[in-house]
Formats: sequence, C-alpha cells, structure tokens
Amino acid sequence: MKPILAALAACLALSVAAHAAPASEPLTLDAAFARVAGSHPELRLFGPRGDALEAERDAALQPPPLRAGIALENALGSGDVRGLDAAELTLSLAGVLERGGKLDARRTLANARIDALAVERETARLDLLAETARRYLAVVAAQQQQVIAAQDIAQRRRTVAAARQRLQAGASPESVLLTAQAALARAELERARAQQSQSAARQHLAALWGERDPQFDVAASDLLALPALAEIDALDALLTQTPELRRFADDQRLRETRLQLARSDTAADLEWSLGVRRLQDGGDTGLVAGLSLPLGTRSRAQPAIRGAQAELAALEIEREAGGMALYSTLVEAHGRYRLAQLEIARLQADVLPKLARAEAAAERAFRAGAISYLEWAQLQSEATGTRRQQLDAALAAQRALIELQRLTGQPLLAAKTEGATP
Repeated sequence: MKPILAALAACLALSVAAHAAPASEPLTLDAAFARVAGSHPELRLFGPRGDALEAERDAALQPPPLRAGIALENALGSGDVRGLDAAELTLSLAGVLERGGKLDARRTLANARIDALAVERETARLDLLAETARRYLAVVAAQQQQVIAAQDIAQRRRTVAAARQRLQAGASPESVLLTAQAALARAELERARAQQSQSAARQHLAALWGERDPQFDVAASDLLALPALAEIDALDALLTQTPELRRFADDQRLRETRLQLARSDTAADLEWSLGVRRLQDGGDTGLVAGLSLPLGTRSRAQPAIRGAQAELAALEIEREAGGMALYSTLVEAHGRYRLAQLEIARLQADVLPKLARAEAAAERAFRAGAISYLEWAQLQSEATGTRRQQLDAALAAQRALIELQRLTGQPLLAAKTEGATP
C-alpha cells in the first residue's frame, strides 16, 4: 500500500501551488489539480469565511460593555418639588459581571467553529480534486476512443481494398465493396464523434479554472496500467482519517461547547452600578451603589440545555449512519475496481490476441475466396467491440480509484505503479 500512497502524494498535498502548464506542453493531472486548487472560487471562498469567523470570535471575546448614565430626579414637579431646588442629579457607571464561565464558553465555541472550517475546506478540496480527475479522465477516454477508431478504420480500409480487388477480378459482387465502404464510413464517423467528445471534455475540464477557450492537450496516459490495490480491511482503516468522518469530531466539539454555553446561562449575571448623587437643595453629594441579580435564570436555561443535549446525543447516530454509508460506498468501489481489473487482464491476455490472429487469418481467407465478406467483417467488429469493452472496463476501474481516493483522502490516482496490470 505504501508505494501507492507515495507515488502521487503531491497530487493531494494539503496546499497545492497554483501554476499553469505552457501551451506547448501536455497538461498533466498534477497541473490540472494545481490550477483548480489555486483558482477555484469554492476554495477561495474559505478565506473570507475564515476572516468572518475570526471577527465573530473577536466580538464574542469582548466583555459586556460599561454603561455611563445621568439621572435627574425631583425636578419640575409640584408642591415642594416645584422648582429645581429639590432636584437630585446622579451620575453613574454600571456594568455586568458574567458568571458561570460564559466568556470561556464563547471563546471555545468560536475556536471550534474556526477549526471546523478547516475540515470543511478539506472536504470541498477533495471533492473538487475528484471532479477534476473525472473530467481529466473523460478527456483521456476520448483520446483512447480515437485510437480504437483509428485501428478500426485501418481494418476497414484493408477490407475495402480487398473487396475492390475481388470485384475487379469478378470474384465478388459490387454490393460487397459498397458494404465495406459503408463500414469504413461508419468507423470514420466514430472517430469524428470521439474527436468532438474530446473537445467537449477538454472544455468541461478547463471550466474548473475558468478557461473559456482551452488550447491544451492532456498528457498521454495508459488507462490499462492499474495499480495493485490494498485489501478492503486496509482501506477501511483509512476511512477514520477521511474529512467526512473527521467532521463529526469537530461537530461533537461544537455541540459540547454549545451545551457548556447553555449550562453557563444557569448562573445569573450580577449587574452593578456605582455613581455620585448631588442634592441641589444643599449642594451636598453622596455615593450611590447598587447590585441586582435576575431571578429564575436556571429554569429559563433548561430548554436550551435539553436541546443541546439532544443534539449531542443525535450526533453519535449521525456518525454511525455516515460511517455505514461510507463503508458501503468503499466496498462497492473496491468491488468494481477488482472486477474491472480482472476483465482487463483476461481480455488483454486471452481474448484480444486470439481475435487478432483470427482476424489476420480471416483476411487471408477472404482474399483467397475461402470465406465471405460477412465473416471477415464480423471478426473485425468483434475485435473493435472487445477493445471498446476493455476501454470501458479501464474507465470503470479508474472511476472506482477516484472514488476510493475521495473516500480515504489518500493519493490512489497513480496510473503506473508496482503490480500494474500487464
């Protein structure tokens, strides 16, 4: 497993420097990763979001504000307080003493939200890299489809030439030549479709970094070279480090902090005030002080506490369900990869060589008049269909590898490693 993980560790490094491959050089998968990691707005958005959370943390760490007040009493009344002589002027300063560890709870909650943002960014980054790999794979697949189409065209051209020779020799009717030409035209159509598919796939890939008129070509890749894959138990152990499960650990800290913050509300805050009062009647001054404590805070805090406890209890169930879903996806992708790997190996070792020998023998027999055109054309179609079947299996295996990489967060995208399928 270690050679696989070390082969493309740079592909999924925590921070990938943005760089652009020169137009004259083929675009590699690493370069595509770098362009997406350096320019995609979904990842750049986490910068402002982090700044906003830091600002909210700074606001949460501020203590309750002090309040300065001025009060005028016993002025402009009736009777003995009709004038200003009996007025009382008070200047005061008031504040709140927080109790129950509210400030520490707010600090812990703010820091936990900032830490959770990092895991969220890693999840988004892995999803984007997986999507980049899928789109890159679509371009490579279109290239391989053109190769298969070119091989089919070469076969059909030999058939047309042989049919023309037999027609000129009077050994076969004109319908044979026309049928062979129609098959050649169909093969050329498949090549044109593959070329158009490659152009569309290249534009789809370039859209990830905002390029509207892509001029690059992707580097040649051998889709049939599949890396040896670890057993399912080894991959299952890697799931514990995936951001999708690490997110639950951050959520647990967040919900525990919210519970702590809700419990801190059971301790009533002490409100105090201190001031100076001046009596206008005699010009005397005196100290004024006050303390107040709200009642019933414990009962009012209970609903929030019960809600926070329920959310914390539900998190373990959510984690269990998420773990089961991830494991199911892991098993399914692992099975698809192994099945495609087996199919590619058997087609490469047994089926295609025999079809190639059979097609060569059929060509000789057709030129000698021993078999009909239909038999030769059927063998050609069988060979082309088998090559396409092999390509489809390779694409299925590569997509399964991409899914395994996304699930485990490990660089399993290497195309050529030890133990590759011959």
